[in-house]
Amino acid sequence: MKFSAWFCLFAAMALTACETVQTTQGGVVGVERRQSMSSLVSSSQMDRSAAQAYRQVIAEAGKKDQLNRDPAQVERVRGIAGRLIPSTAAFRADAPNWNWEVNVISSDEVNAWCMPGGKLNPTDDELAAVMGHEIAHALREHGRERASEQMAQQIGVSVLSTALGLGDLGAQLTQTVLDVTFALPHSRTHETEADRIGVELAARSGFDPRAAVSLWQKMGKLGGGKPVEWMSTHPSDQTRIRDLQSYSERVIPLYEAARRR
Repeated sequence: MKFSAWFCLFAAMALTACETVQTTQGGVVGVERRQSMSSLVSSSQMDRSAAQAYRQVIAEAGKKDQLNRDPAQVERVRGIAGRLIPSTAAFRADAPNWNWEVNVISSDEVNAWCMPGGKLNPTDDELAAVMGHEIAHALREHGRERASEQMAQQIGVSVLSTALGLGDLGAQLTQTVLDVTFALPHSRTHETEADRIGVELAARSGFDPRAAVSLWQKMGKLGGGKPVEWMSTHPSDQTRIRDLQSYSERVIPLYEAARRR
């Protein structure tokens, strides 16, 4: 019975027709992992869904008078993005021609730049680290990869639960097991890949890649209630800082070359 159930799970996952792809070039940081993408979740589908979600967020921010309120800050952020975007060609030749759009949403919510008693006051180099990280997620199509994983899991959970006669409770338990054994480690992988590509994008654009380290050192001072690393979708501060220190040093020659241009 157990063999049949697990066979059903893997057969159901196969129905998603995944293919192994290489979304980006490895770059100096050497992000070479090949990714499994479902043919049922195409890049164009993800682009359409993302565009729709983006329009909704922008519209909501506009209604709340939170969109591009500070012209100087908007100019600053767009200026950093304007330097980062051409560097995306090192990872994807088509990326510089994507329909890039940069807006700034003001919010009173606690976010990456807030801490008890004041603000982190990021430098341009630190902002470039954050923006490079987010651009890296797009270059690697991490959203599509996660959607492919979720589709396979949902089909597999439904089939496995039926095969074992476990009902809704069994499906919930199976989903928890799948999350811990598959989903969370993959998400940590995404974060590490985005960190590494992000420092290279910053360096190629003339921003000091070591600012990613100082940023996370500041973030580490926030503390408070963070889950242990093996149950988190993000690497711990200490692990992240060590990795960023190593990879930022690796791309220093790119940074120095960019400054000379």
